[in-house]
Amino acid sequence: MAKAGGGEGACLCGAVRYRVRGALSAPVACHCSQCARTSGHHAVMASCADADLDIMAGDPLRWYASSPSVKRGFCAQCGGNLFWKDAGSDVIYVTAGTLDRPTGLKLSAHIFAGSRADYYDIDDELPRSDAW
Repeated sequence: MAKAGGGEGACLCGAVRYRVRGALSAPVACHCSQCARTSGHHAVMASCADADLDIMAGDPLRWYASSPSVKRGFCAQCGGNLFWKDAGSDVIYVTAGTLDRPTGLKLSAHIFAGSRADYYDIDDELPRSDAW
């Protein structure tokens, strides 16, 4: 389920605040080890067009290259995990937990499900894959 109106969100301390003007995709839960290390668990992200993301307040926004083509946006003040971006794409992923509520979104799938940590199970009937 996509959210037509986008939404607004922020990091934990509020120093980085953003607005999504366009539609957000239905979020996916990523169980890869990189998402686990940046979020402390699996990460749930919804995508939008890169051009539809406005950073309204973002002085402490920093980008970390987690692989040759991927960068992750986070708040240097509170450490909040905010964005995931593939350099060759015009799409950016927003961590769903940073969106102001209500989001109007529903989880749609699990990716890298075979990489999930051993302390939890995936207990729903949503589609799963071991890749992107």
